[in-house]
Amino acid sequence: MNLTTVSCLLLRSVSRSRHRSSCILLPSRLYNGGFSKTTPELSKAQLWKLKIQEERFKRRLQSVHERFANAPENAEFQGHSHVYLEDGKGIYRTALGHDEQEMVDVFNADWGGNGYGTIQRVRLSPTESMLAATVKKDHHEETRCVLVQIRGVNPPQKALLVLDNVLSFEWATDDVLFYSTQEALQSLRVFRLYFSETGVQTNLVYEEKDPEFFVEVSRSRDQRLVTINCNSKSCSEVWFIDSKAPISFPTLIQSRQPGLLYHVEHADNHLLILANTGPGQEYQLLRAPLAFPAMPHWVPLFSAVPGTVFKDMELLQDYCVFTAKDSQCQLHIQTLTLKVPHHVHTLQLPHWACDLAPQHVGTVDRGSFGFLLSSPVHPPVRYLFSPRELQLSLTGEVTQYISLLECNTTRLQAASQDGTMVPLTLFHLPALADLCKAPLLLHVYGAYGVDLNMTFSAEKRLLLEDGWALAYCHVRGGGERGLAWHRAGSVLQKQRGVEDLSACIQTLHHLGVSKPALTALTACSAGAVLVGALCNQNPQLVRAVILQAPFLDVLGTMQDPSLPLTIEERGEWGDPLISPEHRDNIACYCPCHNIIPQLYPSMLITAYSEDRRVPLSGVLKYVERLRKAIRTFTAGVNVNAHVPAIILDMQPGGDHFGPEDFQLSLNESARQLAFLYTELGLDHQKSQRRQKGRSNDPNCKSH
Repeated sequence: MNLTTVSCLLLRSVSRSRHRSSCILLPSRLYNGGFSKTTPELSKAQLWKLKIQEERFKRRLQSVHERFANAPENAEFQGHSHVYLEDGKGIYRTALGHDEQEMVDVFNADWGGNGYGTIQRVRLSPTESMLAATVKKDHHEETRCVLVQIRGVNPPQKALLVLDNVLSFEWATDDVLFYSTQEALQSLRVFRLYFSETGVQTNLVYEEKDPEFFVEVSRSRDQRLVTINCNSKSCSEVWFIDSKAPISFPTLIQSRQPGLLYHVEHADNHLLILANTGPGQEYQLLRAPLAFPAMPHWVPLFSAVPGTVFKDMELLQDYCVFTAKDSQCQLHIQTLTLKVPHHVHTLQLPHWACDLAPQHVGTVDRGSFGFLLSSPVHPPVRYLFSPRELQLSLTGEVTQYISLLECNTTRLQAASQDGTMVPLTLFHLPALADLCKAPLLLHVYGAYGVDLNMTFSAEKRLLLEDGWALAYCHVRGGGERGLAWHRAGSVLQKQRGVEDLSACIQTLHHLGVSKPALTALTACSAGAVLVGALCNQNPQLVRAVILQAPFLDVLGTMQDPSLPLTIEERGEWGDPLISPEHRDNIACYCPCHNIIPQLYPSMLITAYSEDRRVPLSGVLKYVERLRKAIRTFTAGVNVNAHVPAIILDMQPGGDHFGPEDFQLSLNESARQLAFLYTELGLDHQKSQRRQKGRSNDPNCKSH
C-alpha cells in the first residue's frame, strides 16, 4: 500500500522505469537559442561539438548499463504453483521448483494491438486460471487491458478479451474483474466484468461526479476485498466489494470529509485503516470491524515512531510492516504484530539506501517482505525481511553491489529562510573537504507530496565516477517528511519550496562543495516550477539547468479549466479563477510570468509535442520570453562573461514521462550529459581517463 500512489497516478509527476528494448531511432528536432556577441543562435561548430559529445556519452552510458546489467529487478512474481517473469514485452512462467530454462510464454504485449507494446501492470486471478495486463501505446499514455486464459491452454495463442482505456484493475474471483477507465487524463468510472455461462457481462458499478477526484481499484493483500479508492488532493472515500459476493453492490467505508485521507487493508474480518488522524494530521494505523466500517468504529492501533513518518505498509499474515523515513530521509522498517499492536520493532536500513521497492505481490502471502534497496548511484540489492524473526537478510545471487568503494553518502540539512531545516542527500567520491572544484548537479521536485525519485540511474553513476557531487534537495511540497511537509509547500506556500532549494544550494557552496560556475540543476515536470522560480530570483547560483517535460506556466494553466488537469490540481496550486489571493500568489512565483532582463543560466529544455499533462504552449511561451529577456540584457550591457544558451529539444509523441524504449532513453540522457559538460566547460575525455584506474567494485562510505 504505497501512500503516494494516487499522487503518482494523477498529474505532472515522477517517471516510470524504462524497459531495455530496442527500436528504430527517431530523429530529434533540436531548436537552439544560445546568444553570443555576434550571432543570435548557436553556431554550426557549437552544434557539431554537442553532437560529437552526445555520441561519446551514448557509448559510455551503454557501457555503464552493461556493467550493471545483472543487478536485480522487480520483474518476478509468484502464484500458487508457478513463478512468473515479466520483461516489458512478454510474460513467462515455470512451475515452482523448476529451472528457469523451462519457462514458457503466457503473454505477449503485441496482443494489445498495433502500436501497443509495453507492459505496465499485471494481475493473476486467485487460482491462476486468468491473467490480465495493461499494455501502453508507444509514445503516448493510452493503455489497453488484455485478458488471457492461462489454465488449460499451454501456451495461450491469443487474447481472450481486450479492453480500451483501462487504468487500474483487480480480480475478485477467477471470473470477475473490476477495472477503472481513464479518459482525457481523468479516471471517474469503475466497471465489473463477469464471465458468466451466457457470455461476458460488463456493468458500471461506480461513477464519480466530482472532477477533482481520481478513481482507481485495488485489492487487499489477502485477496478478500476489492476496493474502489476515490481521492482528491485533500480527502478520500473508499468503497469495497467482498470477493465472497463479487456481484454485490459496493459498500461505503467512510464518506468523504474535508481533510480526511485514508487507505484500507483487510485481515481476519477487520479493516486496517491508514488515516491522517494521527498527531500533526499524519498517518496512523486504525482497525474497524468489516461489518461496521465507518469512522465511529475506528480504533487507533499505532502511530509512527516519533521523528519518522510512514511511507508504505505491507500486511503479512499477523504482522504490519511499515516503511518509514526519519528527519534526514533515512529509511527504516517498523514492525508490529496485530495480536500485540503496541509492541513495535524498528530496524534502520543500510545508510546508503534511499529507495525501497517492494517486490511484486503474487496470489500467496508467504509471510515475508521482499524488496530492493538502491540509491541513485548504488544498483539495486535484494533483501528479505522476516517479521516473525525480525531478521533482514540478503537474497539472490548478485551480491557484488553491496559495497561500492569510495562512494560517500552524506546526509545534511540546510536552514531555509524561515529557519526550517531542509534535508539534503549528497553523493560523492572525494571526501567532503575535497569537493571545492567538483562539478555539482542538484535534483529537486517538491510537489504533490511525492518523494524525489532516488532509484538507481546509470547516468548518475557515470557522473559520480567522473568526480561529480550529486545533491538531492528534499524541499517542502514533496512527501519526504510526511503530509505536513507537503502542506507546507503547496497552494499559498509554494514560495517556501523555492526558498528551500536556494538554501540547499547556498549551504553546499558554503560547505565548500563546488561553486556557482560548476553548479547545475535538474528537474522534471512540476519540479520545473521551483527551478524556474529560482532562476528568476537567484540566477547567479547555478550555471546550467536541465528541464524535462517542464511545467512552467502555472498561472496560464490554472486559469484554463478546459485543460485536462486544471480542476484536479486546484488542491496543489490553488484556484486563481475564484480566489484573488491564489491568483496573486501564483503570479509572484510563476516561472513564465516573472522573467526579467538578466543573465540566466543556460538551459536544455526537453518537451514532447503531444504531452497532455503539460501544455506545450506554456513551454514555448517560456522559451520565447526567456530568450527575449537575455537578448535585451546582453544588448544593453558589455557582456564578457559566459552568455547562456537556451536550447529547446522538441521530441515527438505524448508520453509525459519520457521514452520507455531503452535506445531512445539513452539518446536523451546522452544529449543532457553533453549539454552539462559543454556548459560547465568540463573535459569529457579527461574525466573518462581519470576513471579508468578506478575499480568497478569500490567501498561505500556514509556520513
